[in-house]
Amino acid sequence: MTLVHRNSEPQGYEGTGIILFQDVTLSVVASLLSLLLVRWLAEPIPDFTRHMLLWLGCSLVASLAGELIAGSHKVVRRWATVRSSARLLESIVIKEVLLTVVLAVGWVRLPSAAFCVLCLLTDTMLTALMLFYIRFAARVFSKSEVNRIKKEAARLNALVAGTTAESVAFAAGLKAQGEYNVVGFISEDKNMAGRVISDIVVFYCRSSEDIEHLEWRLGGVDCVFFPREVNTRSPDTSGHSAPSGHSARSEESPVLPSDLSRMSLVSNGVKRAFDMGLSAVLLLVFSPLALLCALAVKLEDGGPVLYKQERMGRGGIPFHILKFRSMRTDAEAGGAQLYSGDGDPRLTRVGGFLRRHHLDELPQLWNVFRGDMSFIGYRPERQYYISQIMQHNPRYRYLYQIRPGVTSYATLYNGYTDTLDKMLTRLDLDLYYLRNQSILFDIKVLGLTFLSIVSGKEF
Repeated sequence: MTLVHRNSEPQGYEGTGIILFQDVTLSVVASLLSLLLVRWLAEPIPDFTRHMLLWLGCSLVASLAGELIAGSHKVVRRWATVRSSARLLESIVIKEVLLTVVLAVGWVRLPSAAFCVLCLLTDTMLTALMLFYIRFAARVFSKSEVNRIKKEAARLNALVAGTTAESVAFAAGLKAQGEYNVVGFISEDKNMAGRVISDIVVFYCRSSEDIEHLEWRLGGVDCVFFPREVNTRSPDTSGHSAPSGHSARSEESPVLPSDLSRMSLVSNGVKRAFDMGLSAVLLLVFSPLALLCALAVKLEDGGPVLYKQERMGRGGIPFHILKFRSMRTDAEAGGAQLYSGDGDPRLTRVGGFLRRHHLDELPQLWNVFRGDMSFIGYRPERQYYISQIMQHNPRYRYLYQIRPGVTSYATLYNGYTDTLDKMLTRLDLDLYYLRNQSILFDIKVLGLTFLSIVSGKEF
C-alpha cells in the first residue's frame, strides 16, 4: 500500500518581539513565585503588597535589561542551540545581579539575608526552568523533529518469517532501508515464542487465525517477508515478500478479538481510574468557566449551547461527542464539512474564541467520565470520513481496540485534519501510538500536550 501524504508543518515563532515578550513574561512569573515562596516560609512581611509590586517591577526591568544586553531573543531559532543557550544563561545572570542590587539597597525588604538568598536562588532556578522548558518545546515541535516522527510512523509494518541467520540478516537489511518497520519474526516453533532476536520479538504462528490475531495486536501488518531458505507453508516461498491478506480487509464494524491489549489489565485499570478521577475533578473545577462559555454561546445567537455529533468509538460502537457549539446552527446544511481553521465562515464570534483556546472541548470531560473517551487515545471521527479513510488504508479498524481521546499523539504533530491526506497521516501516527501504547507513553503525550499549549503551538 502506497500512501501520499501532504505534510503539515507547525507554526514557529513569528519574530524576536514575540520571543522577547514571552521570555520577559515567564521571567516575571518566576520572580512572583519566588517571592510567594518566601512569604509562605517566613513570618508575615509588613506592607507585603507594596513590596511585591516593587519586586515585580524591578524583575520586569531586570529581565528586559538581561534579554536586551545578552541578545538572547535574537539568536533563538526553533530550539536551544549552544549559542542561544549561552546567551539565555547570560540574560538570567544579568537579571539576578540586578535583583541582588535591589535587595542589597533595600528597595524590597525581606525578613532576613537568608530569605534574600533563598528568593534569589529560587528566582534563578524557576527562570531557567521556564525559559529552557519553552526552548525544549520548540525543539520537540521543530520542523525536522515533526518530519522524523511522521516518517517513522509512515513506515510499512512488516513481519519476517523464520528465525534463521538469514531471516535475522534479512530483517536487519529491511530496518536499514528505512521504509519498513519490522514488528516481529513469525515461527512455527512454540518454544521460540516471546524470544527477542536483535531487538525484534518472535511470535508463534501456525495458522491464518494466528496471523490475523497478531495483526490486531500490532496495529496491522502490511507485508510478510519470506527469505528463500525459510521453510514455510505459505504459498509464496519463492519470492521475498507477500502482502498481508488480513490487512487488506475493510470491515467498518469489525469483531474484535476479546483478549487484545497492548497494556496489561492492571495498566488498563489504572488508566480508566485516572480518566474517571481526573475528569470528575476537572468537571467541578471548570464548572464556573463552562457556565460562562455556555452563557456566551447562548447570548450570541440564541441557539443551542451544546453540539452533539455521532462519532465511532471503541469496538466500532457509535457515541455522541459533546462540544460547546462554535458554528452557526446551519453549518452543515449542505452536508458534512471539515473545519477549515480560524477563517472558516461558519464560525461564530464566540465560537472562534472557544476554538482558539480549546474551550469548546470542555464538555468532552463528561464523555471521558462516562467511558466514551479517554484523555489520551486517537481523535474520534465520523463514519462518513472513516469510510473514505479505509478505502486508502483499511488499518483504521485496528484503532477500535482502544477508546478515542480528548488529545492524541497524532494531534500534536499533525494538527487539525482538514484534508484526506492529513487524515491518512494522522492514521499513521495513531497506529504508531497503538503499537507503543503504555502508561509511560500516555504520560509523555500529556506532557507534550502541555508543552504545546504553553509554547503557543496551534493544533
